[in-house]
Amino acid sequence: QKYLCSNCNNVLKKALQTLCGHRYCSACLFWIVRNNKNAICQKCKEEDPSTLSEGSLLAEERAFGDAAINKEISELKVHCVTLGCSWSGIMKNFEEHQSLCEYALIPCHTGCGHMVMRKKLADHLENGCVNNVTMCQKCKRSLSSSEYQNPFQLVVDYFISFFFQQNHSTPLINKDGCRFSEVGCSFRGSKEKIKEHEKGAVGAHMLLLLQHIKQLKASLCTAVKAAHGFIPKSELNLNENKLHVFENIVAVLNKEVETSNLEITAFRRQSELDQNIIRGLELKIAELHRCLVQKDAGLSSLHKSLLFSEQASYDGVFLWKITDVGRKLQDSVTGRTVSLYSPAFYTAKYGYKVCLRVYLNGDGTGKGTHVSLFFVVMKGDYDALLPWPFRHKVTFMLLDQSNREHIIDAFRPDLTSASFQRPVNDMNVASGCPMFLPLSKLQSPKYAYVKEDTLFLKCIIE
Repeated sequence: QKYLCSNCNNVLKKALQTLCGHRYCSACLFWIVRNNKNAICQKCKEEDPSTLSEGSLLAEERAFGDAAINKEISELKVHCVTLGCSWSGIMKNFEEHQSLCEYALIPCHTGCGHMVMRKKLADHLENGCVNNVTMCQKCKRSLSSSEYQNPFQLVVDYFISFFFQQNHSTPLINKDGCRFSEVGCSFRGSKEKIKEHEKGAVGAHMLLLLQHIKQLKASLCTAVKAAHGFIPKSELNLNENKLHVFENIVAVLNKEVETSNLEITAFRRQSELDQNIIRGLELKIAELHRCLVQKDAGLSSLHKSLLFSEQASYDGVFLWKITDVGRKLQDSVTGRTVSLYSPAFYTAKYGYKVCLRVYLNGDGTGKGTHVSLFFVVMKGDYDALLPWPFRHKVTFMLLDQSNREHIIDAFRPDLTSASFQRPVNDMNVASGCPMFLPLSKLQSPKYAYVKEDTLFLKCIIE
């Protein structure tokens, strides 16, 4: 669901995240903003209309590119759903496949109205397209649409037919070689490979033709000198004129190819520059996101510190309020949450750091019959300056909320016990009263130890 646009409900394209936390395709968001004054996020309306705020207002300048979600989407595994196509890959390669998918239905570019598979377009143009013939305004020749749209190919075919007429015994087209093998091209392969080669090597073929024409011209001049008086002058002039025409055509085509190559090179450079800018922006966004995460972590830490400061005691007297006693007792019985730790408190401002640990369903000898209450010495900031072992008297109290009969128990530390030595870990092993209070007494309606599902435990350190 997180990969879907909040407007079109399709997979996000160039995802933008709004201040309210919802995501839109960049095109969807721009369309909404430009066609709706003071547009409100539709998802916010659907989730809870009562919580709509200024953050739900949509605006281009109030949204930012979500680089993380765009990266996740680009790595999603997808497959082509076009009937007959077996392509599969990742999302970032899908658009390129769509433009090349041989099974995709595309409209015939001649405007005949037919939708044909991309791979069958050539057959359609040759055999079924009613608009496939165009009359050349210059020479009045009927041209197929492929010839009309590819003047390079027309010139190539003209050269081939011309050279074939000059040499009937040696056709230019080899069974498994390029049609320009007679002028020096050595490429060989299957029909499909030859087609691809001829499409991509127009410039090289033009240069080969130009070189071949120059050789013909030189040969012709030599022949004329050797057989002067035997060849009519008018025929020589005609041949030379033809050669000049061919040279000019090839030179023009060569310039066109060079211009196209320069434009392609410039486009590639611009594309690389754009990609570098995009990568730079993505890195900046990622850095900003990292800073925000760090700030959120800092705020969370400050919030915890503030809560601790509000609850902490620094005089050795601590009152612990436990709410939801019924649920927590049941969790202790089932083993879901066996014990509870109190917030930490101190015997003095720079004194020992300690806390309480209670087992509402008992522990050890009191398990299942009593509430067990223990005292825990924790690793503190000033342990190096304090005397060890810990030797202060500890008093536990369970307060009767009707102020009739408080439960009180006390003990002095066993100085040989590891529980009261200087802590090596975050906290020592708990020590205290495993049979602090019978469960029957805790739950008895005669006493007010639990009132409104809440009890109060007090600890006094002398």
